[in-house]
Amino acid sequence: MSHSRKPAVIIVTGVMASGKSTVAQLLAEKFERGVHLRGDSFRRMIVRGREEMLPDASDEAVRQLALRYRLSASTARTYAEAGFHVVLQDVILGPALQQITEMLNGLSVFVVVLNPSENAISARELIRDKKGYGVWTIHELNRRLTDETPRIGLWLDTSDLSPEETVEEIWKRMWDEGQIR
Repeated sequence: MSHSRKPAVIIVTGVMASGKSTVAQLLAEKFERGVHLRGDSFRRMIVRGREEMLPDASDEAVRQLALRYRLSASTARTYAEAGFHVVLQDVILGPALQQITEMLNGLSVFVVVLNPSENAISARELIRDKKGYGVWTIHELNRRLTDETPRIGLWLDTSDLSPEETVEEIWKRMWDEGQIR
């Protein structure tokens, strides 16, 4: 099912191994004109001078993260203004979640926070090809999500949901409840 309403930006965030990539891809595929925008791709484009976002991040790492979010918002806006529904997927925690929605002012924006239990995250991390945890612990990153991130949008405990069930819940809430206009 696709909708021909005014294009929207759907932000999908959560900690590593919460299912963001899979859910964002499946959600973008539901639209007649859909884009899956992976915010992390902007981090990987920096081939020299990149500073990783660590628990004790340097000022430069924080600046690069803010740049990544600005680039993501700008790219999402450009796609939406060209008539595409955009599913913007990234780890966006703390005040940055509110800030990125403000960067998209004037567009229909729907925020989805995938918030499975730490046990579910741990189990998912074990079966993933890529490994996200090491310097960051699941507990510390999850604490930053739950304690520091504003409670905006749809927060879903996806511990017991498949990616397909998660997408169906998001889809229902976006359209049936009139969250996207």
